[in-house]
Amino acid sequence: MNRLALFDCDGTLVDSQAAICAAMGECFTAAGLPDPGAEATRRVVGLSLVEAVAMLHPAGAPALHVTLAQDYKRAFQRRRGAGLVAEPLFPGIAEAIESIGAAGWLLGVATGKSDRGLGFCLAHHGIADRFVTLQTADRHPSKPHPSMVRMAMAEAGASPETTVVIGDTSFDIGMAKAAGAAAIGVAWGYHDRVELLAEGADLVADTPADLLHLLERLA
Repeated sequence: MNRLALFDCDGTLVDSQAAICAAMGECFTAAGLPDPGAEATRRVVGLSLVEAVAMLHPAGAPALHVTLAQDYKRAFQRRRGAGLVAEPLFPGIAEAIESIGAAGWLLGVATGKSDRGLGFCLAHHGIADRFVTLQTADRHPSKPHPSMVRMAMAEAGASPETTVVIGDTSFDIGMAKAAGAAAIGVAWGYHDRVELLAEGADLVADTPADLLHLLERLA
């Protein structure tokens, strides 16, 4: 079986916090609701949009959650079109991707982003061709459901025993464990080390440079 390193995107590969928080605040304000704020918004990054806005506004009706999710997409796209969206790679991520691939691991992404959003992000950084499987919220239930991991393994010819999910939130860790895969948490994202370990992370990386070593430990 092939070895698969399956990355989350927001908070793991790229630092999209400012763009996400701004778009979320815009769509809530347009609906006459208080801006949930950066800290609350950080807590739901990684979930699919409807699930994320439902957590931010639990008193709202399901139809409102769908509307807010659609308005968020439009707000994010408007901000991107205006040049207001920055999703830089975290320092050291590009080098980590290269070293992990060179060590024989296949690479994939499992993200709450849409196909369009993920494609734009990876193409912008010139790394789209590094990944053999891309799984998004457009085609799967929200994390921590294991669907994205299962499909990624099928496409990559990997098994739970040869797959490691790398992510910054408890949703990523829960998704990995539900699929029977190992999980590495990352300390530079949106949930802290204690939460990642409590959810079942096998290891936590302090920097991207640690990832290859930790992957080889798990392998």
